Amino acid sequence: MANLTILPGWPRKDGSRMAALRIDLAEGWKTYWRAPGDAGIPPVLELQDSDNLAAIDPQWPTPDVFMDNGMRSVGYNQSLTVPVVLTPSSEGQEIRLRGQMRLGVCKDVCVPVSLPLSLDLPADLNAQDDSIRAALADRPVPGQEAGVRKAQCQLAPTYEGLALTATLNMPSAGGSEFTIVETGNPLIWVAEAKTKRQGNTLTVTTEMMHVEGDPIAIDRSSLRFTVLGKDQAVDIQGCSAS
Repeated sequence: MANLTILPGWPRKDGSRMAALRIDLAEGWKTYWRAPGDAGIPPVLELQDSDNLAAIDPQWPTPDVFMDNGMRSVGYNQSLTVPVVLTPSSEGQEIRLRGQMRLGVCKDVCVPVSLPLSLDLPADLNAQDDSIRAALADRPVPGQEAGVRKAQCQLAPTYEGLALTATLNMPSAGGSEFTIVETGNPLIWVAEAKTKRQGNTLTVTTEMMHVEGDPIAIDRSSLRFTVLGKDQAVDIQGCSAS
């Protein structure tokens, strides 16, 4: 169903390393993005057995939107390369990756899988790879580059959590736009957002609640909006009070 390969990549000037995870899917299978939608299983990297690794920052390529058991999901219908920025604890020393990646793969049924990963990455190893560069180029465009002029958010309490209305002043991403909202907190469930455009204004509405029923508070600076359109995807981080 799925196999995982580590692409060693190259060292960066700031002391970190650009590497990648290559996920090969069997024909007809799909997997999910970091925010998978109502029907998906979010991917999880578990690297606690690694050495000389202070941080890992996945750089997810632009996903697709598809129907999954009657619900909309966000992910990939084919094999993919996920660039990752690896920050060593001790700069100039080898990074030893040890752990696993847990993800969901689906065809007629959805199955959780755990893919082991293990590789030693010497600090001076320079394995330039066009597939990593192509995946980096396929990421959503940062909001400022895409012409986003303003992002404002209004939050209102509901019986179970909070209602969010975001007003994004931005050019069209093309065609029928779909917006994914993330809070940065895995314990906060976010309903599928409704997206409506009028001129250069995109209005996004959704509801949020704590998965354990606890009260929630939202830091507007941690909110993240990914607008998927026919022409491009746009990554907007943070919003101000409206």
